[in-house]
Amino acid sequence: MKIIKYLLLSLLASPLFVSAQTGKQPNIVFILADDLGYGDVGAYGQQKIQTPNIDELAKEGTRFTDFYAGAPVCSPSRGVLLTGKHTGHATIRGNMTIKGGLPGGKEGKIIYRAGLLPQEQTIGDVLRKAGYTTGLVGKWHVDGFDTTATPLAHGFDYFYGWLVSYPQTYTSTYWPDQWYRNGKIVPIPENQGGKRQYYTSEIITDDAVKFMEQHKKDKKPFFVMVNHSNPHSPLDAPHNTIYEGKDWTSDQKTYAAMVTYLDNSVGKIRKYLIDNGLDKNTIVIFTSDNGPRSEPTKSLTAVADFFQSSGTLKGYKRDVYEGGIREPFIVWGRTLIKPGTTSATPGYFTDIMATLGGIAGAKPDFSTDGINLFPYILNPQARPKARFLYWEFFEGGYIQAVRYGKWKAIIKDGKLSLYNLDTDIHEDNNVADQHPDIVKLVKNYLKTCRTESPYWPLQ
Repeated sequence: MKIIKYLLLSLLASPLFVSAQTGKQPNIVFILADDLGYGDVGAYGQQKIQTPNIDELAKEGTRFTDFYAGAPVCSPSRGVLLTGKHTGHATIRGNMTIKGGLPGGKEGKIIYRAGLLPQEQTIGDVLRKAGYTTGLVGKWHVDGFDTTATPLAHGFDYFYGWLVSYPQTYTSTYWPDQWYRNGKIVPIPENQGGKRQYYTSEIITDDAVKFMEQHKKDKKPFFVMVNHSNPHSPLDAPHNTIYEGKDWTSDQKTYAAMVTYLDNSVGKIRKYLIDNGLDKNTIVIFTSDNGPRSEPTKSLTAVADFFQSSGTLKGYKRDVYEGGIREPFIVWGRTLIKPGTTSATPGYFTDIMATLGGIAGAKPDFSTDGINLFPYILNPQARPKARFLYWEFFEGGYIQAVRYGKWKAIIKDGKLSLYNLDTDIHEDNNVADQHPDIVKLVKNYLKTCRTESPYWPLQ
């Protein structure tokens, strides 16, 4: 890990830096989908599911083609996003621990999880220290079973959503009858008594808009994370959707509706910002936490394949192939970001802490494994020097993945496979034997890229 040093010349040239210097730091809205595939939205090639609002963000902003989640499943990916540490250094390296952690129930079984530690700094801490009012609505999923590891303990002034450590907040999945708000469990009357009148994506969107409305006239800028559950299983959505007349299976219609409800949320937030004049000084970021197909079942695989949710990529959620970790990543700011641009700069969740710090003009006094992508958002044609991106994962056996420039390495059972992503985006042809120099470079990196975890020990 290193202390981030910002690219000063790029910052000085940017309108965001000028805003920060005049006391008008931009507001930041970070919208996070759950188990949304690289190919699930129109801007990334989707042909069947309608996502006009996400597509409009891409048309009016910068679309990254080579951006990655922090891990191929929820908890470690979100931990990487929040802390800026890749899974070789992060506390959370899986949804369930191999050793230790706190016990809790899931589907009638006792499992063990690890959550964020009290001393861990998050993007909420960095932005609050930089002068922001911080909020998070929806899914947290980094508390493990620790009831004290809430967003309120990790840099967020406000939180409304569900927590793993409070099972009563998620047992009703997409129609919750109670959620956690700022230290208290509060009822959701529309869904009590088995009623299904207030869908989760709408609850999250409405509360995020309320947060922005409450703080739009403050002297301080706001940062809000809008953490959706859509389109994670179970497949569930209101039935009054545009797909009812399609000659599709029920699962296909429901999945498409879940993505469209997510898109509706993006549209409502964008409209709110424009209608209230906040678009002139607000950055919106849209991405997802890992690849599609929440569980490796026959039915969910059929849905993902029908929609080509991974696009042209190999793999799904739980894979370190591209389809399990490469994600849509769109940055929008109507007067701050160049419209209709595309960046091929490789980036991943590890970079979010430094990037948001760059947007906010935060002091670079935090520790991260990532870099500041801010200059490459402002100038999408610029490219940083080649660097290593790293993942490790433990379900089904220990596996590592590394990206370095055009090269992608996957290491399992002591064997390294190497792929040239420029010519083999589907990762079909192992070219390790033809490129011993790259193999040596990757192996040297692997010697020092990680530390042992008490929860996911290798021995």
